[in-house]
Amino acid sequence: MNKPRPFAVSFAAVVIIALLCVFAAVFSRGGGGEAPEGYLPASYGTALSLLPPLVAIALALITKEVYSSLFSGVLVGAFLYAQGDPELAFNSMLYHSEGGLIPGITDLSHASVLVFVTLLGTMVVLLNRSGGAQAFGRWAKKHIKTRVGAQLATIFLGLLIFVDDGFNCMTVGSVMRPMTDSHNVSRAKLSYLLDSTAAPVCIIAPISCWAAAVSYAVPEGYEINGFRMFLRTIPYNLYALTTILMIFLVVCLKADFGPMKKHEDNAERGDLFTSGERAYEEKEKGSPGSRGKLSDLVIPVVVLIVFCVLGMLYTGGITQGASIPDAFANSDSVRGLVMGTVLALAVTLWLYLARGAVTFKGFFEAFAAGFRSMCAPMIILILSWNLSGMTGLLGAASFVHGVVEASASSLKIFVPFIVFVLSVFLAFSTGTSWGTFTILIPIVCAVFPPESEMLALSIAACLSGAVCGDHCSPVSDTTIMSSAGAKCDHINHVSTQLPYALTAAAVSAVGYLAAGALGYYFENKLALLSLPLTLLLMTALMLIIRKRASKKA
Repeated sequence: MNKPRPFAVSFAAVVIIALLCVFAAVFSRGGGGEAPEGYLPASYGTALSLLPPLVAIALALITKEVYSSLFSGVLVGAFLYAQGDPELAFNSMLYHSEGGLIPGITDLSHASVLVFVTLLGTMVVLLNRSGGAQAFGRWAKKHIKTRVGAQLATIFLGLLIFVDDGFNCMTVGSVMRPMTDSHNVSRAKLSYLLDSTAAPVCIIAPISCWAAAVSYAVPEGYEINGFRMFLRTIPYNLYALTTILMIFLVVCLKADFGPMKKHEDNAERGDLFTSGERAYEEKEKGSPGSRGKLSDLVIPVVVLIVFCVLGMLYTGGITQGASIPDAFANSDSVRGLVMGTVLALAVTLWLYLARGAVTFKGFFEAFAAGFRSMCAPMIILILSWNLSGMTGLLGAASFVHGVVEASASSLKIFVPFIVFVLSVFLAFSTGTSWGTFTILIPIVCAVFPPESEMLALSIAACLSGAVCGDHCSPVSDTTIMSSAGAKCDHINHVSTQLPYALTAAAVSAVGYLAAGALGYYFENKLALLSLPLTLLLMTALMLIIRKRASKKA
């Protein structure tokens, strides 16, 4: 592991203390401990509303320690909200109904996510204890001979599981980790592949919970069907499509760069981690595997996927006569995933007991082990929700709303580019892509008429930027789930993925500039040319990166 950096830690502590002192001195409002009805802090809706997540992200990248960084961001947000009142800051940070730590944990959706993560952790433990994961690793080593093949298999499986991004990361990670380990693919690279085939594929899949979220983001009373608008955005979702192309190019061309190259070089020499958490390595080395069969992994995973999809359809009203697209659009995805995972565990219990793969006592002990294995990502999730809540209390949404509205009225040709950049920044700061496009889509709908191609292009830019910012952010649910699915140190995943995501973002930004000009001046005729132009630019850039990397080598 990397040794702690005393200067970085001390610098971070000094910065936090200085910020808190400044806020306390400038915005102090006296004692009280409770905010009056209708209370808004002085920083509400200003650029300062984005300071807490920026502090958390900067500290995470500087100190390489995510827990204290997230907590520091929450603390800065609480003092900003309280205007220097320590008692109000403490109460808001813990108990505020819209941003506090405890209401965030007890929120039905958040609590369901924690239960789902624990149950999926239990499934992973069972796959290891039964020997199914090791049997799959042996099979994969026999049939997939190369590192490139192992990475391509991971990508294809990730593209197939498109109903939910978190489910994608956790399931593909647990299935493919033995294969990628056997071919010396670094955990950071596995995390990147998981993250790049989670949200990017969900945001272009018509049958997914993301399609439902986008459909509902279109304001009520607007003269267009939300689901039909989602379909129109797919060919304009430049970041998602560029990212999917990029992972194929990176793998097939062996064009790794930045910190990822160091991780991959070390992995080829047998070090899958390079730095960070290595407890996973010890746990997996002690797992039994000689008596396991391939069916011990394949059957539970297939059952898990089928039941989770059926669970989502059930919560969407498929039994009340709803069509499959409508059922997905109306589904409670987290509730459906919990139901599906519980049923899959019941089938796994029957299968493993019938085969003698695990004992009855060992099966239920796996729940405790699964919870322990997921404690780290759950703590990060909880602190991220707390940070997102405090950012919301400071009016970050209102600030971004004002920026977009001011620019959209006079610079329509640049609206797709502006919306993309602001979506990236907002999603990066708050860690939520859904919240980002829920904020921005109504603004875009107010700028362009319903049948305008510029409307579809601008909404696509919003979705694209939201996924990009979510991809880059250390406090994003999907980023956290990707680290957990690959059992990779979270900061390692963030730091190695960031250059790749920023490369795809830069190419997409150029694409939206071109698309805005084509869509504005030629209306519906030439705007679609932006997609092939963007993909060609991405391919050319990766070839240049590969050539430069070869020269350095």
